[in-house]
Amino acid sequence: MPIRGETTAAPNPMRTGPGQMLMVNSLMKESNEKLAVLEGRLRQFEGALPVQLLDPGQVVRSRWANRADASFESAAFEQLKDEIAQAHGNIQPIKVRPLAHDSGRYEIIFGHRRHRACADLRLPVLALVESVSDAELFKQMDRENRLRADLSPWEQGAMYRKALSEGLFSSREHLAREIGIDPGNLSKALRLADLDPVVLAAFESPLELQYRWAKPLADAFARDRNRVLEIIKDLGATSVRLSAKQVFERLTAAAQSPVLVDAVQMSSKVGFEILFEGTKVVLQFERRLLDDARLEQLRSFISTQLLV
Repeated sequence: MPIRGETTAAPNPMRTGPGQMLMVNSLMKESNEKLAVLEGRLRQFEGALPVQLLDPGQVVRSRWANRADASFESAAFEQLKDEIAQAHGNIQPIKVRPLAHDSGRYEIIFGHRRHRACADLRLPVLALVESVSDAELFKQMDRENRLRADLSPWEQGAMYRKALSEGLFSSREHLAREIGIDPGNLSKALRLADLDPVVLAAFESPLELQYRWAKPLADAFARDRNRVLEIIKDLGATSVRLSAKQVFERLTAAAQSPVLVDAVQMSSKVGFEILFEGTKVVLQFERRLLDDARLEQLRSFISTQLLV
């Protein structure tokens, strides 16, 4: 019996059977909620690729890559290398795949310049690793290059040409469909890659070429090969450095349509015409006007009056 003035303590509900059940249920609920949160976080990493620091010497360029050596001598590459040096490594990982028959070595999917910069700086290269097929490697490489505007038009075209030549894709249409570009743009890139090496050599670097130059250059070479070769020879002999656009204009002059300057009437008919055709002046005579004697006189006049 309680003493007067004292209060009787209420029984602790946690010590009772129902109280213990409530506590257990509460703890289980809390644990389940935490587990759900952790599982949700884990799902965010499903399919994530392993990231590794690799020795650049373990990594080789892709057989599908066609980056010109000039890409590694440009001001843009030097700027990239400076940024990587200041950060003590490439913050943005490259992507590689394991070489099937060479354990411990990798082939670049994309990130050739970042890999080269790390190699030059003797830094490990941060890389995502994924096993992919040749076709998937090519598609990922092309997508990365186009998103970053990473390759010059000529390099892009040369990469497409190599993929077709080695049978990676069955046709131009197949290639365009797989990489998701317009077939017309693919044709322009391939036409640039297919330019004669002699024409490419006229430019200081093929990296300067533009897509829209491909057809005029190809037309000029097909229409008047000898004249284009003469122009290229003259360009090589001069000490004046011309811009890529100036070289393009010189080479394509041979493919321009003739411009009629004058038509000389003789006996109510056109006797001969004077035309400008690119860098040439063309005199076009009616054959009936030039017998052997007159042809010799014309040749003699030109030789003595103009070719001095």
